[in-house]
Amino acid sequence: MSIEANGDDESQTHPLLSSEKPSLARSASQVAIVGANLCPIESLDYEISENDFFKQDWRTRGTVQIFQYVLLKWLLCFLIGGIVSLVGFCNNLAVENIAGVKFVVTSNMMLARRFVMAFVVFWASNLMLTLFSVLITASVSPAAAGSGIPEVKAYLNGVDAPGIFSLKTLFVKIIGSISAVSSSLIVGKAGPMVHTGACVASLLGQGRSKKYGWTWSWLQFLKNDRDRRDLIACGSAAGIAAAFRAPVGGLLFALEEMASWWRSALLWRAFFTTAIVLMILGALIEFCESGKCGPFGKGGLIMYNVTSTDISYHLWDVPPVLLLGVLGGLFGSLYNFLLDKVLRVYNVINRKCSGYKILLACSISIFTSCLLFGLPWLASCLPCPADAEEPCPTIGQSGSYKQFQCPPGHYNDLASLIFNTNDDAIRNLFSKGTNDEFQYSSILIFFGICFFLGIFSYGIVAPTGLFVPVIVTGASYGRFIGMLVGSHSTLNRGLFAVLGAASFLGGTMRTTVSACVILLELTNNLLLLPLMMLVLLVSKTVADAFDSNIYDLIMKAKGFPFLEAHAKPFMRQLTVGDVVKGPLQLFHGIEKVGNVVHVLRTTIHNGFPVIDEPPVSGSPVLYGLILRAHLIELLKKKAFLSSPEPTGIDVSEQFSVVDFAKKGSGNANKIQDIVVTEEEENMFLDLHPFTNASPYTVVETMSLAKALILFRQVGLRHLLVIPKIKRRSPVVGILTRHDFMPEDMISLHPAWTRSRWKRWRLTSPRWLNPF
Repeated sequence: MSIEANGDDESQTHPLLSSEKPSLARSASQVAIVGANLCPIESLDYEISENDFFKQDWRTRGTVQIFQYVLLKWLLCFLIGGIVSLVGFCNNLAVENIAGVKFVVTSNMMLARRFVMAFVVFWASNLMLTLFSVLITASVSPAAAGSGIPEVKAYLNGVDAPGIFSLKTLFVKIIGSISAVSSSLIVGKAGPMVHTGACVASLLGQGRSKKYGWTWSWLQFLKNDRDRRDLIACGSAAGIAAAFRAPVGGLLFALEEMASWWRSALLWRAFFTTAIVLMILGALIEFCESGKCGPFGKGGLIMYNVTSTDISYHLWDVPPVLLLGVLGGLFGSLYNFLLDKVLRVYNVINRKCSGYKILLACSISIFTSCLLFGLPWLASCLPCPADAEEPCPTIGQSGSYKQFQCPPGHYNDLASLIFNTNDDAIRNLFSKGTNDEFQYSSILIFFGICFFLGIFSYGIVAPTGLFVPVIVTGASYGRFIGMLVGSHSTLNRGLFAVLGAASFLGGTMRTTVSACVILLELTNNLLLLPLMMLVLLVSKTVADAFDSNIYDLIMKAKGFPFLEAHAKPFMRQLTVGDVVKGPLQLFHGIEKVGNVVHVLRTTIHNGFPVIDEPPVSGSPVLYGLILRAHLIELLKKKAFLSSPEPTGIDVSEQFSVVDFAKKGSGNANKIQDIVVTEEEENMFLDLHPFTNASPYTVVETMSLAKALILFRQVGLRHLLVIPKIKRRSPVVGILTRHDFMPEDMISLHPAWTRSRWKRWRLTSPRWLNPF
């Protein structure tokens, strides 16, 4: 019948899910890996249930209430922008100061020639920071593990999971991300900031908390998943804007990568949200530039300014730029492939117990510390340039010329990249006027470190992001190509690093417009726009020939039933009648209480067709669709009838609109909490006022491809299938999200995999998907 009716195909649908979880599969509609744990998930109701109660509520609303509803959306966007900007600023400030103190203490010991003690301090501080991040994530909120972008993207596509936007998740995301990024792991804070922005938006839009016992009555205007979806889209845009100080880039990232539904009204509100982020961050950064934020208060959010007033490029600059695009596509697809395999191995380890999660993270931290401290010893010391724009060697602060073990007047170029935060490493690679600062061997070693440690660090149970590691990895090989080209190009090495970062972003994340704008805002260099567009297009085209973008791969591995924007070719050869499954549970317009309770307790479906039969109607007709949550609310309020005859009582006298408002994630009423006596079971419920009388329906002979486009574009949870020829039952079945998953259809029609032609159609190349 639906997503809930199919619990036997989990191993095919969810490649990372353990087959040893049968109890969870029976108790939940579907399961997926959320953060670090296996959790039940369910679809969201983006369709407005237009029942009589809803229509009466809207008819009673006046101009003032409608104005409050519109004003509330803008006010919430303002609050989201303000809170996320403050969180982003504090996040950056904390990372810069914690990592800054660690590097200063280590550098001072290096200057005192206490190398062993310096390594112990460096290793121990990294281990403690990693351990703290893993402990609070595993014990307080496992849903906060990872970047959070796959979970937020799945939510915006219509998949909900308990705990992904809770207050605990928000707390762990902020604190855990600060600790993980400060521990010298090759991880970023941009992905966690996206999840943080989504959490802030969800908590503000929820309006109340059943667990903590607080309610904001003025937020009760936002009573459905559609409004909350729009708020979370604005929150994700604010997260990227706060991470990179890139308001337009954040807006475009939410549009290009995150949101499955977009419209002009949402565009304006998201733009307003990111503008608020920019203004508040600008004021806070100006405050820090006066020296009031400590010795390390100018990192992170300060732009990587590589502006060159005399920048120019010619025809002979295009071949190396094209080479960067090809390398970005190849390296990006390889990065995605390896990360997917590593995450599968990590899942096996993390599934055992919390001790294994901690041991894995500590092992990665120790290995990383040993590499970061040991590899700079392989680099030779270089004399300080006479025309250096900053002190050389750099002592006691972040900078481009780290002394490490070198004698006075010399610096270690590899240590200048490694013994800094990722933000400072990017700034050093992007910097202009430093064409001779780095050696070829140092850049290659740094590229290998970032490439492989970025893969191995992401899967630990901690809030970790991919955006910054991808940028620093791309910048390293971009700088290397610039060094190879040398004087044969008019572009300086820093500009090649920027183009390398763009190529790797295009190869891994497959974003083009948003990545281009983010890097332009990050570097404050509009003159690079044509070359950046070219390198992004080439890298994305090359990488698309091999696999999907990294977030789609992670979503698929985690088991999220994500609906693509296009239909698979084989779907046009199937009809909706080929995939509907039974048995179908129906209710009559006036139903016996005992029957309702029995069906709710013995099934896990979330939507039920309501039909009318004689003598209510001349023949069996489909009246509409009623939701499980509404049925439970009717049972909870005991709105029973003593006889199967409608009384004509005004339902607004028994219920308020808040009673049917969508509860927060994981806070819905459960049928197990409802107590019904034997006498009440023989009474009746009039379902007509609470039934959506205008549900979306398709005829059973419609192609599955057309049904998918309708299902996704409207944002449905249930799609009723009606017969082409009049039958005894006016409804054939219900299509839900799971019925559109290719794995589910393959299990229903295994013959498709045995035909050579049909197998090719089933697994067509990535570059053919848009067609």
